[in-house]
Formats: sequence, structure tokens, C-alpha cells
Amino acid sequence: MLQPVVPGAGEHPLQYNYTYWYSRRTPGRPASTQSYEQNIKQIGSFASVEQFWRFYSHMIRPGDLTGHSDFHLFKEGIKPMWEDDANKSGGKWIIRLRKGLASRCWENLILAMLGEQFMVGEEVCGAVVSVRFQEDIISIWNKTASDQATTARIRDTLRRVLNLPPNTIMEYKTHTDSIKAWEDFHGLVNASGGR
Repeated sequence: MLQPVVPGAGEHPLQYNYTYWYSRRTPGRPASTQSYEQNIKQIGSFASVEQFWRFYSHMIRPGDLTGHSDFHLFKEGIKPMWEDDANKSGGKWIIRLRKGLASRCWENLILAMLGEQFMVGEEVCGAVVSVRFQEDIISIWNKTASDQATTARIRDTLRRVLNLPPNTIMEYKTHTDSIKAWEDFHGLVNASGGR
């Protein structure tokens, strides 16, 4: 078992400890929950502002990632998976970005999350940036999809901290719907010969 991270002497503790994860998938290869879990690599954890910056200053920026890659930043103890206990009743706000915006938006999003700007207590679980061929996608995950006041507050804060144009399309998707869509899609793929 890994030792929990703690702030160093004189450092500024964050309200929660966080873990950074990375995953990369070969497009066209069938995915399963098991292969997804094997594909996701824990990069490290931090407990203070200083530890975050030491860590982050050495990380590649999302805009410089290639292929089908994701960064995940989640509270320590929460896996970036729909099935995790903290996530299973929740959902996520999704914003699709044109190429070139992912690095700035990701940094603004995670700084807002680490700085507790969402003001929703325990509700925020983590954030994901997904680099894709045509576009990049960022999302913020929360615990309780049915809590509309909280999801609205997260949406409004997201719009503000990312300085999004008013016409930006933001979509909220429950993890239950994500799982169902994934199962429906993979059921169709497998039924049609497993392409």
C-alpha cells in the first residue's frame, strides 16, 4: 500500500490530496472495462500547492499530447472510472474544444478545482482532458447527478473559470448513461463481427 502523501514543512496544504493519471488507447481496438483499467497509469499524488507545481511543471501539456490520450486528475482514493463508488451515482460536464485550446483550458480547470472555486464541498471528484484527432474534450466529474443545484453551480463556475464564449455548448451526462451508451455501442460492435 502506498504511503499517503502529506504536505512538506512550510508548504500550503490543499483541501484534498489528488492523484494524476494518464491513459492512451489505440483507436480501433475494442475496449473493455478491464482493458481500460489496465491502460490507466497512475503518475503520482500530491497534497500541497508546492507539490502540485513541482509535479505539473514537468508534465507535458495536453496540447502537445499525440494520439488518443487522456490526463485525469482525481481526488486521492477515487479512480477515474464510472464504476468507482464515488463516481457511480454522478455525472460529468463535457466541453468539446477546438484544437489549440486544451492546454490553457485544462490548466484553468485544474487550478480552479485545486483552489476549491466550485464551492460544492465534496461533490467534485475529478477532471479529465481527452486529446482526440479532430477536437479535445475536457470534463469535470461530480458525485451526485440528481443534485441539480450543484450541477448548475459547477456548470456556471466552469463557464467562468474557462472564460467560455456564451455560445459554448456544454453537455451534462450521467455516468449511468455513459455506461449504457458504451454497452450498447460495444454490443452492436460485437454483434456485427467485432470490428
